[in-house]
Amino acid sequence: MSTSMEQISSMEFWRSDTDIVPVTGGITNQNFIVTDNGQKYFVRVGVDIPEHGIKRFNELAASRAANAVGLSPEVIHAEPGIMVLQYIDADPLSAKDIRQADHLIEIIDLIKRCHRDIPGVFRGPALVFWVFQVLRDYALTLHEGHSNWLPDLETLKEIARKLENDVGEIELVFGHNDLLAANFLNDGHRIWLIDWDYAGFNSPLFDLGGLASNNEFTRDEEMFLLRTYYGSDPDPTLIKKYSAMKCASLLREVMWSMVSEIHSSIEFDYAAYTRENLSLFEGAWEDHRLKWH
Repeated sequence: MSTSMEQISSMEFWRSDTDIVPVTGGITNQNFIVTDNGQKYFVRVGVDIPEHGIKRFNELAASRAANAVGLSPEVIHAEPGIMVLQYIDADPLSAKDIRQADHLIEIIDLIKRCHRDIPGVFRGPALVFWVFQVLRDYALTLHEGHSNWLPDLETLKEIARKLENDVGEIELVFGHNDLLAANFLNDGHRIWLIDWDYAGFNSPLFDLGGLASNNEFTRDEEMFLLRTYYGSDPDPTLIKKYSAMKCASLLREVMWSMVSEIHSSIEFDYAAYTRENLSLFEGAWEDHRLKWH
């Protein structure tokens, strides 16, 4: 942490001595609130993370595009390993907040604008986030790292193959791909969507399934999500695809955490996070298997 603070304080961007306050809670990056000449900024520190497919050029381009379409704060400055963002006086949402009807309608609109509008303003090459390729790569990373979860991998890989088959052909949109509650900020007037580490072209069902699985949606809330996003009642084919992608989003969170157990230097109980998400995934997979297999 001190190294990151030294890196921030040495930037030529600042106009005066800075006050740097760490922001706790991040499990991928190190985040800080920096006050310079009476002005607050939000600063993210992080390099490429190959084991998670995170490329900072892509995050930066997605962050700028998201601001251009009104989803995210402005990128004020960027240099290798550091991004300085407009500070928003806002609080992260909780899963309960996400499920409130008025919030959920606004969030669905944010997601639709992300999917529809970002490609028109995104500059340069963009990544593709195909969750099933992510899972295949995670499995290889876990083998190479001699993970404690190796005895479970063949079963998880076989389930992933079945889920990919169930998803079938997809519509391609620009996805956020990490719709945790904490990535939505409420400033009292509107909701912002932040943190574009995993952004890239994907199926819209990954964001919809991820939103639901990350935020404890009921069956009725899931149907409301699909109906509002698509503008009509979902048919059985769409529901099957959505169910499979929701399972895949949970499996990705499980394997993300497994990989983080052996690669991340951030102080966080990844083992407990793995177990928690594995339980959620197993429940979702059982429901999907019983209905569709």
